[in-house]
Amino acid sequence: MRALITGATGGIGREFACLLSHRGFDLILASRDTAKMQRLRRLLPTQVDIITVDLSKEADCRRLYAFAKTKSIDLVIHNAGFGAWGRFTDIPLQTELDMLNVNVRAVHMLTKWFLQDFVQRDYGYILNVASSAGFLAGPLMASYYAGKNYILRLTEAIDMELRQTGSRVRVCALCPGPVDTPFHDRAQIRQAVRGLSPRQVAKAGLDGVFGKKTIVLPGITTKTAHLFQRFLPEEMLLRINYAIQKRKEG
Repeated sequence: MRALITGATGGIGREFACLLSHRGFDLILASRDTAKMQRLRRLLPTQVDIITVDLSKEADCRRLYAFAKTKSIDLVIHNAGFGAWGRFTDIPLQTELDMLNVNVRAVHMLTKWFLQDFVQRDYGYILNVASSAGFLAGPLMASYYAGKNYILRLTEAIDMELRQTGSRVRVCALCPGPVDTPFHDRAQIRQAVRGLSPRQVAKAGLDGVFGKKTIVLPGITTKTAHLFQRFLPEEMLLRINYAIQKRKEG
C-alpha cells in the first residue's frame, strides 16, 4: 500500500504521514520544503519518497502526477493549502491567485488525474482536506472560504457519481474547524478559538475515508456548530462569521 500526501511537512500533513507509515503504508511526500521532508523521512519506518513541488504552478502539479503515477498509489491526500485574511479589496490579487491555485486548482487537477486511474482499476481512495469553512461564506477570508466551498461540493458530487456507478473508488472531504497548526501564522492572524490537535484531525480523516464516508467533521464542537448552522438565517450566519473572523486580526 502506498499513499501520496501533499503539504506533508507539518501540522495535519505530518500526522497523516506518521499515522499511515506506522500502519505499514509506503509514502510519497510532496511539498516545497525539501529539508523538512528529509527530516520527516528519517523518522518513519516505511519507504518514503519525496518530491519538491510548488503546487501553485501547473507544471509542478503535472510533474507530481507523473512521478506518483509510476509508484502505484492507493491513497491520495490533498492536504497542501494556506489562507489569506483581510478585506477582499485589501488582499493582494497575486496572494489570492496563488492561494486558489494551491487550494483549488491543484486539487482539481490532481483529483481528476488520479481518479481516472483509480476508476480504471476500480480501486483507490482520495481524501481532500476541505474545512468547516466550506459550508459557509467567509467575510474577511472570502476567497479562502469560497475555495473550500468548491472542494467540498466537488468532492460530494464526485463521490455520488462513483456510488451511482457501483465503483469501489471513494472520495472523501475532511472538514475540520480550528486546528492547532502553523496555518494561522502564515495567514498572519490570531486563532480565535482553541482548536483540535493535528493528530485528532488526521486520524478522523483516515477513519472517514477508509470507512467510505463522503464528509468527515472531526470533533464534537465542529459537528455541533454545523448542526446549528442549518437552523440560522444566512444573514445571521454572515454576521456571526464576520465577528469571529474580526477577532483573528493580528
